[in-house]
Amino acid sequence: MRRIYLDKNLQFVFGVTLIAILGVSSIIPALPDIMGGLSMSPVEIGLVISVFTLPGVLFSPLVGILADRMGRKVILVPALFIFGGFGFACFFARSMEQLLVLRFLQGVGASPLGVLYGTIIGDLYQGRERAQAMGYNASILSMGTAIFPAIGGVLAMLGWHFPFVLPLLAIPLGLSISAFMDSPEPTSKGSLKDYFSEAFRLMKTRQVLALFGTTLLTFIILYGPIVTYLPILLNAQFQASPAMIGTVFLISSGFTGIASFQLGRLTQRFGQRSLLLSAGVLYGLAMLLMPHAPGLWHVIPPVMCFGLAQGLNIPTVMTLLTSIAPMEQRGAFMAANGFLLRLAQTVAPLIMGGLFALFGMEAVFLGGLACALTLLGLAFFCIRD
Repeated sequence: MRRIYLDKNLQFVFGVTLIAILGVSSIIPALPDIMGGLSMSPVEIGLVISVFTLPGVLFSPLVGILADRMGRKVILVPALFIFGGFGFACFFARSMEQLLVLRFLQGVGASPLGVLYGTIIGDLYQGRERAQAMGYNASILSMGTAIFPAIGGVLAMLGWHFPFVLPLLAIPLGLSISAFMDSPEPTSKGSLKDYFSEAFRLMKTRQVLALFGTTLLTFIILYGPIVTYLPILLNAQFQASPAMIGTVFLISSGFTGIASFQLGRLTQRFGQRSLLLSAGVLYGLAMLLMPHAPGLWHVIPPVMCFGLAQGLNIPTVMTLLTSIAPMEQRGAFMAANGFLLRLAQTVAPLIMGGLFALFGMEAVFLGGLACALTLLGLAFFCIRD
């Protein structure tokens, strides 16, 4: 079998994936310092994540439609430029209000990225190669999720605003994609009415709805207990520095990469439904163990469980969705999935912030446990191989 990771088009997709996660991953270790630098409370700090992800909720459906009707690159390249410009502008924010406005505008550029990298992989590959490509891309995603917090943690030691230099990387990537990427593009046929009718018909199936629900719950876990409140937990209970928080996320991402890199083989041996069931169990273990860790290094086993769950879950869902959707509606499918992803990213810090304010840190992780149990139910009753 050919080494698809050497395909230049897939390598561009890897770059888009890295940029898509940079906007959150690189600032995770700096969240406690941002709280101090801009006088934000533990409840308010979630807004730094939520305003960034809100444009994805608003614009993801439109992005998918435009990508199907106009082409992938015509949406992708300007999005990278917007992301890079407004992301770097956050470096100069000197108040909470300024930072939130700039984060929202950066999120406008980020909103197409998560939709398009999965869509383009679905366009490029079929069958086992598609599962392999999704796995490789998830490995790259996990590497970025590992590297960016580590880099962000080091930069945050210079000042909370220094991680906002990293979005500039999106600009040369956009220029390279404009000049050299030659992935397939959909050929628009039929009216918009026919387009929407066929897309909705395919999306209303039990399996697709379950996959959408899986995405929603997965990212509520990720952006609630993990991204927003795990750094606060580590800082409050163990006085962990930004660099140490970055190291914890590095470990999680390493295990995500291990699982996702083997996705093609694991899928062939165990089936996709079994992988999703295993992910639900691992998420549950992580949520149960994290808030009760007696020391910093006791957090590592549940962090490993969470990392493995991510590596099994996310690329499997993406593979199933892109396999169900034909090319002419694939952007709409990924846009719907991206909408739910961004919705979860946006509401998770707010929901978990409410639980934190009312009941304390343990309630945040119990909320994550409830999501994990629901994931198990969806995989058991609604997903088939």
